[in-house]
Amino acid sequence: MSAVLQVTDATFESEVLKSDKPVVVDFWAPWCMPCRMMAPNLDQLASEDGDNVKVCKVNTDESQRIAATYGIMSIPSILYFHNGEEIGRTVGVQTADALKATLDKVMGESV
Repeated sequence: MSAVLQVTDATFESEVLKSDKPVVVDFWAPWCMPCRMMAPNLDQLASEDGDNVKVCKVNTDESQRIAATYGIMSIPSILYFHNGEEIGRTVGVQTADALKATLDKVMGESV
């Protein structure tokens, strides 16, 4: 069982871009109610699929540089990474099943 990892501007490269497995990154902020609604879904994905995927969160208020780098204009924004490259993104609240389905889809397209 894996937990959701908090990532910052300082740790984004090592935790996301250099990860040896696919990464799902939630760009969020504590004041954003839809973002807070996403938390249990991300926890579920991490606990069910943590052996195969890394699940991370980036607080856009605290890590503005990385949010700007990826053009985050709306939150929650979920970005999918594989081998250091963004391979997909969704915006808005996603169920745990939708997160997994999108991950499977973008992984299939990136191989």
